[in-house]
Parts: sequence; C-alpha cells; structure tokens
Amino acid sequence: MKQASNITRRISRQIMVGGVAVGGDAPISVQSMTNTDTCDVEGTVAQIQDLEKVGADIVRVSVPSMDAAAAFGAIRQRVAVPLVADIHFDHKIALKVAELGVDCLRINPGNIGRQDRVKAVVQAARDKGIPIRIGINAGSLAKDLLRQYGEPCADALVESALSNIELLDREDFQDFKLSLKSSDVFMAIEAYRKIAGQIEQPLHLGITEAGGLRTGTVKSAVGLGLLLMEGIGDTIRVSLAADPVEEVKVGFELLKSLHLRSKGINFIACPSCSRQDFDVIATINELERRLEDVTTPVDVAIMGCIVNGPGEAKQVDVGLTGASPHNLIYVDGKPHHKVDNKQLVDDLENMVREKVAQKLQAEESKERAS
Repeated sequence: MKQASNITRRISRQIMVGGVAVGGDAPISVQSMTNTDTCDVEGTVAQIQDLEKVGADIVRVSVPSMDAAAAFGAIRQRVAVPLVADIHFDHKIALKVAELGVDCLRINPGNIGRQDRVKAVVQAARDKGIPIRIGINAGSLAKDLLRQYGEPCADALVESALSNIELLDREDFQDFKLSLKSSDVFMAIEAYRKIAGQIEQPLHLGITEAGGLRTGTVKSAVGLGLLLMEGIGDTIRVSLAADPVEEVKVGFELLKSLHLRSKGINFIACPSCSRQDFDVIATINELERRLEDVTTPVDVAIMGCIVNGPGEAKQVDVGLTGASPHNLIYVDGKPHHKVDNKQLVDDLENMVREKVAQKLQAEESKERAS
C-alpha cells in the first residue's frame, strides 16, 4: 500500500485566490503562467483552458499595459480557473483589473512608488476581497540592496521581502502570499527557510528561470522537493522554458512523489532491461498520452518481467506484469486476466478507465450518503 505523507507542514495564514484556498490546511496548489500576448484574447483563453484541462489550480497572466488590462477583463469572463494579474510599476493597472474581477494581484508594493499608491491598491484589494502576492526575485533586487550585499543572496532576498511587507503593514493588510525566487537552488532554499519563521503568510515556491524542460524539472525537483519535505510551501510553480502545460504536469508529479497531492495517475514503471517481455518504454509513453485527461487518483504499475512485477502489481489499482507466453494484468492486487503484447495497451487503458469510473461512482455514493 502507498505510504501516507508524514510531512508536517508549516502553519500559515489561509487566503483565498478566487475559490482556491492557499495556506492553512489547504492542499498545496499548482500554478502556471501564460506566455501568450495578453492582448490576444483568443490565444490566451485557449492556453488557459489547456492549463485547466491538466489540473492547474491557479493561472497567472501578465498585464503590462492598460490595453492588456482591458483584454484581461475579457479573458476573465471566459475561463473558470482563478487568475492572478502580474503587474509591475503602474498601480493604475492594478486598480483597473481589480474592477474587472481579478482573483489575486501580483504587485510588489516597493516598485509602484509612493505610499499613497500602495494605499489605493490595498484599499481596492480590501474592498473586493483580493489577496496580493509579493514576488521577490534575485534578478530584480533594488540597487541599494545590491550595493549593501555585493551580489544577490538569500539575506538580500529576505530583506527585500520584509521591506515590501512593511509597506503593506502600514495599511494593516495581511492577506498576501510571498515568493522569494532565485535561479540558484541553494539561494532559494536558504531564503525560504529564513523567511518561513518570520511571517505567517503563505509561501509560493519556485526556482525561477530554472531552464528548459529537462534541466528546469531537475532543478525544481531538488529545490522545491527539499522545501516541501520540510513542510515549507503552500503553492508552487515549476518555472520551465517550455509549454506551460508541462509546468503543471511536473508540479503535480512532484507533489504526488511526496504524497502531498494525488490528482491523476501515479505511474510506476520499471526502466526495462533484457528480461522484459514487452516494450516497456513504448507502453508507458502511449499510456501517458492516452490517459492525460484522467484527474482521478489511480495507481498504475507497468513492469516488464516477473522478477519485481508481481510484487509491484499487487500494490496498485491496475498493474501489468510481463510474462511468457502471456502478460498478466492485475486489478486491486489480484490477477485479472492474461493479455498478449498486441492487446496490452488497449486492455490497460480500458481497465484504468473502469477503475476511474468505479472511484467516481464510490465518491458520488459517499457524497449522497453524507
């Protein structure tokens, strides 16, 4: 049986980003960001819908101009997922999107100028129940901090965060979340560890500018994985120079590996060797492609031979063990039927979808009973 997570999470103040709770005892949410031109409403809506399909909890949209703000309003009306507006320097854009239904404002108080502008943004956020995300990035630290510390470092990130928080404190506004991102894994980890004990607000985790699909995934898994195992983090973004859909997929896989979320299929597959009785790599790749739409938690094992196959297959919802002359499919830990190589992908897909239907039916029955 799959072991439950024994991670003790940091206690944080809960905020609401639209209908998604962030912090407190809420599940760790997975975010991504659009990379379309926001003024291209059709293209941005299509990308957000793609992110929704793979389970994104929250989507961030860059809003660099008043024209983009108007487009954001049109986008907001056409998608269901909570949207964060990413705004820099111009507080009037923040005020505009607040009127248009934004679910969270990503705006650093320190870079929008005078305190009266901060006050105006905070008042709009308070009136409409909109949280703020403060986003500190090693690549955009203030010049005075760089002079003080010589170069970006964890202490500079933390000091920058505290100075931005102080501007919100002046307005008695506490409904915010914070990120302290760096492309350097060690710097990011140290900064998050330092800030975690100094504030009560939720922390948004990310290794920024992590790289392409492969390198970015590895960096994020190391950095975010270490922090999450320590109980630090309430929402995450895996920053990849790749299709944003991949960010969401990697994010959920990371959380599933730590038993912190269970959305979608948890695939267990052997790396394959000369003992395999079917093409393991081709099989797992095809199944992942066919079953991308599944969001119900299901454990599936694809094992190439009888050495470890039966043991793994008995621990999952649906399992396949290679064997000669016929492979064996397990369901709920018990042998179900034999299958030859030509039929195994079709059979496995059918068995997984049957298991999904059973789980959904059980959930519906439980809800009706309660």
